[in-house]
Formats: sequence, structure tokens, C-alpha cells
Amino acid sequence: MELRQMRCFAALAEELHFGRAAATLSMAQPALSVQIQTLEKELGVQLLIRSTRRVELTKAGEVFYERCIRVLREIENSSAIVRAVAGKDVDRITIGTIYPATFGVLPLFLSKLGKRFPDVEIHVSAGSTDAIIRDLEKGRINLGFIRPVENIGSLRWQSIANERYLLAVPLGSPLATAETVAMSDLKQERIISFSRSNLSYTEKYFFEQFRKHGLLDHVAYSCDDTLSLVSLVSAGIGVGFVPEWTKDLPNRSFHLREVKGVDFTIGMGLAWNKEDPTANRDEILEIARSLGSLRKPVGKHSEGAGKKRRLSAYGE
Repeated sequence: MELRQMRCFAALAEELHFGRAAATLSMAQPALSVQIQTLEKELGVQLLIRSTRRVELTKAGEVFYERCIRVLREIENSSAIVRAVAGKDVDRITIGTIYPATFGVLPLFLSKLGKRFPDVEIHVSAGSTDAIIRDLEKGRINLGFIRPVENIGSLRWQSIANERYLLAVPLGSPLATAETVAMSDLKQERIISFSRSNLSYTEKYFFEQFRKHGLLDHVAYSCDDTLSLVSLVSAGIGVGFVPEWTKDLPNRSFHLREVKGVDFTIGMGLAWNKEDPTANRDEILEIARSLGSLRKPVGKHSEGAGKKRRLSAYGE
């Protein structure tokens, strides 16, 4: 059995499509098929169920995929460890990030990382918290900006920031100048919410708030991301809850207001695999820890007043 065969099978197991896997590996599809057939012949078991419409892993294939990932990750880690012992610097860092981090902590982290490792190749990819955790576990990325999760397994975690959600209202809305804002006031408004299809903790929380206060019939629009929501608010179409980092958006055409009885706070932090020698370098971890102390405290900057209730939040 060769490492090339293991890499081919791992790519195919992840894509479950010969064409896409071949493109990922930069090889011809017939050559990939030969590698897989040779591997199955050497092992004496069927790893895949092939049909004209789909590719599926057999039970043996699922087990072998997990073993492949472990072996390939160990080889990569061994190479990085040897380079570190020999005094070689980091040559590539891959970072996964949830969308909110791209406007908050990520630019500062990249700036510090670039100064410490001026010759390093940095790649950034966006994804959900769950997807980033899977990539960390499989060694595809070195660091991940994610939401806190209840069980992070073998990964390491550094809390960096907390973001509070406030109500975004158009500049000309009566709510922009009201002395206080309550959930009952939203019955006179068209509400913009995040799409229920992403099933994030944030969406679930506000859905329950809207249900509790009899506002579900007033949800007139939905969208998948924060920038789309603030664009709709800025256009005067409605109101919606957004994270506090939106106050730093340039040329914003909306106000942020606290709402009595609602104070939703969700955390963010950096995760990495304890077995990844690149992510565990002291210089990188020190940069990560410094981000928390440099972030502004959340909860004091807003446009409005009201009693506050803290709520811990998990998920993305």
C-alpha cells in the first residue's frame, strides 16, 4: 500500500465523486479509478459502492477513511515537528473563520501574524463552526475562529470576544429616537430575521423571542447573513437584530438600539488541534491570547438604554 493510494482514497471519500476528487488531486479521473481499484485489490475488500449516479463508502470504507486521515495527519505533523526541531520557520498557515470574525478579530490577527511571520503563506477560508471543527480535527486547517461549543473534543480553545445583538432600525424610524424600546413596539414594524434554514443558536433564540412576544406574523423578510440584513434595514424596509460589530461599518444608515428584556450575547474564540505543531507554536498562541485583551469590552457602547439580561450562547 502506498501513501499516494491513501491520499487518493481520502480525497474520494470526502468528495464522493470521482471527477471532483480527481480535480482536487490534480490528476486524471481514469488514473484515480486505477489507484482505487488497485487499493481495493491489495486490501481484498470493497471500499466503495459505485453507481452511475453516486459513490458511497462501505462500512469497511468508512473505517479505512478514518485510518487514512490519521496516518496522513501524522505524516504531516512529523514533517512539521522535524522542521521545527531543525529551526525551520512556519511556511504556511491555514485559517478557518466564521463570517463575523472577518470584520472583528481576523484583520488584527492577520496583521500581527504577518509581522511575526513575514514570509509565511496564509490562506483563509470561511465556514460554519461545525465545518471548521471538522477541518481542525482532520488537519486541513491550523487555526479556526469559531463560536463556543459545549464539547470541543481534543481541540484547544482560547476565548477572544463577546458580541452583543442589538436592534437595527432605519434612520428615519420613530424607534431611532424613542426614549426606550420594548419588544411590544415591534408589533408596529416589519421584522427582518435570519433564515431558519441555517438553524444557528442565534436564529433559534430570536425565533423563540418573536414567538414569545407574538411577533412571528410580523416577520416579513429573511436573509442568510448580517450584511444582507443591515442592507435591508438601511433601505428602510424593516428592523432586525444584528451583532454590535455592525456599529463599525462605514457609512451605515441605521441606528442600534437596546430592547428591554433582550440582551443576547454570543462568544467567539480561536480553536486549534493540540497535535498540530504549527498551531501550537508559542508565538502564534501568544498572538491569539493578545487579541482578547485588545478587544473593546462589549455592553457599554450602544444607542439606547434598558435593563440587561445576560445569556450564554453556543453554536454558529
